[in-house]
Amino acid sequence: MSDSSRPTIEITLLDRQYVIACPPDEESKLERAARYLDRAMQGIHAQGKVVDREKVAIMAALNIANELLETQDEQRAGEQSLSELNQRLEKALSDAPGR
Repeated sequence: MSDSSRPTIEITLLDRQYVIACPPDEESKLERAARYLDRAMQGIHAQGKVVDREKVAIMAALNIANELLETQDEQRAGEQSLSELNQRLEKALSDAPGR
């Protein structure tokens, strides 16, 4: 498929339009991600400390990456807790009288 025939979608980030190649079945995910990124960029831009679009995008990307890593850490901790509880339950069941 040539570049000119690839499906695209238009997104808006910090009041600027971008045309992005995107398979039709992924459009809603891309639109959702673009809205999330745009809100993050708007928030940084609204503070007035960072004006350059590239720097705003980098700060937003760093903030989102930090959110992702914190969420992954919380998920791993939750999985570890579940694993420990499962081991305690299995031990309690195996130590139960009548087994």
